[in-house]
Parts: sequence; C-alpha cells; structure tokens
Amino acid sequence: MDCMFSSITTYPFITLRGKLQQSICVTNLAHPNTRICYSKQPKNRRYPRRTKLPPDFGVNLFLEKPRTEIDMSTDTEQIKSIYGHNNDSPEEEDDEEDHVNIDLAWESDEVEAISSLFQGRIPQKPGKVGRERPLPLPLPHKLRPLGFPMPKKHVRKASPGINSSRASVSQQLYKNPSFLIGLSKEIKDLASDDDVSAVLNKWAPFLRKGSLSITIRELGLMDLPQRALQTFCWAQKMPHLYPDDRILTSTVEVLARKRELKLPINLEKFTSSTNRSLIEAMVKGFVKGGSLNLAWKLLSVAKQSKRMVDPGIYAKLILELGKNPDRHILVEELLGDLGERDDLNLSQQDCTAIMKVCIRHRKFEIVESLFYWFKQSGRDPSVVMYTTLLHSRYSENKYMEALALVWEMEARECLLDLPAYRVVIKLFIGLKDLARAVRYFSKLKEAGFSPTYDMYRDLINMYMVAGRVGKCKEVCKEASMAGFSLDKRILLNLSKLEKDILG
Repeated sequence: MDCMFSSITTYPFITLRGKLQQSICVTNLAHPNTRICYSKQPKNRRYPRRTKLPPDFGVNLFLEKPRTEIDMSTDTEQIKSIYGHNNDSPEEEDDEEDHVNIDLAWESDEVEAISSLFQGRIPQKPGKVGRERPLPLPLPHKLRPLGFPMPKKHVRKASPGINSSRASVSQQLYKNPSFLIGLSKEIKDLASDDDVSAVLNKWAPFLRKGSLSITIRELGLMDLPQRALQTFCWAQKMPHLYPDDRILTSTVEVLARKRELKLPINLEKFTSSTNRSLIEAMVKGFVKGGSLNLAWKLLSVAKQSKRMVDPGIYAKLILELGKNPDRHILVEELLGDLGERDDLNLSQQDCTAIMKVCIRHRKFEIVESLFYWFKQSGRDPSVVMYTTLLHSRYSENKYMEALALVWEMEARECLLDLPAYRVVIKLFIGLKDLARAVRYFSKLKEAGFSPTYDMYRDLINMYMVAGRVGKCKEVCKEASMAGFSLDKRILLNLSKLEKDILG
C-alpha cells in the first residue's frame, strides 16, 4: 500500500535545560491512497484536550484564598513573561513560585475563624425534626380478597343496577311495585261481571312466586276484598305461583281486616296445625280491622298451644287495647306474657308505644324496665323515648330523677322536639325553677317552634306566683299575638294581683 507522510505542529513549548524553547513535534501519519480511507478524523482526535491535573495531595482547596485584582494582574504578568521568552534562571522562578504560594495561603486567625463556624450545630429546615417514616402503601394484590374471580352468572346479583338493562322482561316486572300496583288498578277498573283472569292471564308468564302479594294488599286498601280473594283463587291454579305463603298471608290479612274471614270452629286445632306467619297475619288483620277481641282470643289460644308469635304483634294489640281504659285487664295480661318471653325483640317504635300505654295505666315500673332493657340491648334511645320516660317520671312526681334525665339528654346532645320542650318546661315549673323554665322557653323559640297554649298559661302562672306583673303582661301580649285567647280566670287573677301591688 502506497503511503505519503505529513507533519503537524502540536504543543509549541517544551522545557529544555531550564529554558523555554519552542519546538515542533512531528507526527507521521499514513494516508492510504484508497479513496475510502480519506475521510477526516473527528475533532477530538485531531485536537485532543489537555487533561486537568489533580490537586496536590494534602492541600485543602476550600482554604485557598480567593483571588483579587492584584493576584490576577500578577498571573497576567507571569503569562506574558512566559510568552515573552523570559530568560530568568530557574532558581529565581522557584523563588517567585514560593512567594506566590506564601501569598495565597490563609493566615492562622482566618483559618481558626472559618473552622469555628463548623463546630456548632448545623441549622435544620423548619418543621418537624424527628420525622417518622410513613408506612408503605398497601399492595393491590394483598387488598384483593382471596378466592377465584366471580363467575359471570353472579355479576347480575352483585350489581343489579348496572345490569338491569340486560335482565329479561320477567325479571324486571315480577317485583316492580309500580307494575304490581298497576295490576290492582286494572282489576279495579273491571266491570262487576268480569273476572280478574281477564287482566292476569296476559301477564301470567311474567309473574313469579310472591309477586301478587303487593297486588292483593293494594286491593285491600282499595276496599275490594272480593277482588283480592279472586286474585288468590286465580293464583292457586298457576303451578308456578302457588303454593306461596306470601300470597296466602296477604289474602288472610285483607279478609280479616275487612271482617270477611270466617274463623274455624276449633281454634286449638287450627293454631296447632297452621304455621306462624298465618297466625300473625290473622292477628294483624283483626287489629287493623278493630276486631280486638278476636285478636286477643287468637293470641291466647296460640299461647296455650305453645306457639310463639312475634313480640311486635303483642305491641300493636297492646297499643290498640290501651286506648280504652276499660280493657286494662287485657293489657296487663299481655304485658305479663311479654315479660315472660326470653327472646324479647321489640323495635324502638313498639317499645315506645308500650311505654306510653303503661304511663296511661300508671305502670311506671314497666316503663323504667323497658327503657333499661332497650339501653342494655346496645341501642341508643331516640328523643321520643327520652320524652316518654321523662313524662313518666314527671307523672310519678319524681322530679329529681326527671331532672337527671334532662342532663343526660343534654350530655348526649339530643335535639329536643316540641313535645320534649313541653315536658321539660312542665318539669321546671313543677320544680318552681323559673329561670330554667324561661331559658328553655327561649330555646324553644330559637329552635323555630311555636309555643302552645298550655306553655303560655303555665309561664303566666309562674310569673304571677313570683309577683312579676310586667312579665305577666308581656307574656299575655305575646300569647294574644300568637292567636290565643287567655282564660277569664287568668285575666281575673292578673287584675287582682295588679290591684294588690298598687294598693
């Protein structure tokens, strides 16, 4: 391969025997004659940079004194002297270098002053210094419940609202209340000679067990017990709709409420053989229909047959019987039956209703025991139950116990309603505590309630006893503006009190 030689100049100065001499470095490069190899080399190959020398070992660069304008001028003179082919001796250059190094060194007091800055505590950023490391985020695969993925056939059960559009027509209609109530309206519009099958036959494929219970109840509310019975008889002929206890109990309840249900002659045999839901439906129907004697008789026979009935049925019958004071014996018997139950399970509404009946019959100990049992069951009493117990203690003249109950309501931050304010104000009037009575009277108006006539009357009587005629006239004026006309006796007593004070 034919080659030709060329030379280039690189670093122009080298030191020779203590003198700066200019030299030329010759570099032989072989250039092939082939055209492919004539491409230029990159710049980093043609003009390589000089690598920076590492600092001397043991020299602290931080303690190096910053340069000033005088130092910069000195460096400039040195460079000019080098490029100006300075012929000084190497010994003089060493002296100059030593002089420069001496000038660049820090003094002892300066080094001590700077070092003292780092001996103290380094200031931290504002905020909590001892930060606790946050807990790691939970991993998604550990939050996912164990087990296999849900099969597709259960998706509709898990989220019926999302897949309701994918459900069939029968699944959308058979438990739709608006559709089932619409059936009862169509049956109501039938002529008297037409049978309910004219309406139900076309919807039979879309119905399921228990669907027609809502329709039968609605027919009972429309005062159409015969149509309800016809609907039940039509459902008996459909094998996919009957037997069904829901349709049967709904029909029995409607007929019992309309007093068109014929009781069997032998009730003992009937109650021992029939199921519990049917007995409860009959009692509910009798209670709603006003046949309280039949309901009480059926419950007594069920008790003799050792058939347990829901305690809520007892509560409904006690509430209806308690409205008549002459039936207090039946009420006491039913209360005794409830007290013997080990599985007593009453809702808050039923429990409050029984407490009100017991107050009417002056069975205050039962009221206290029911309230204590309700709290022991782990439930929080409502303002209605608190008011009922407060009224019981006020009626029993246990004012201090009633006052303790008021403080308990305040501690629980129980919002009082109008009946609660009414009983509380009566309590403070009974305690002859005028200040608290006036305070709760003001809180009643601040809560947005309108005081009743008995509240105005009791407050006026309290002011009259205290001899405050001005307050009496103020409350009388407020009561007249509210639309109440005061008794003549109150006005007479007020005028008499005013004359006594003036005389």
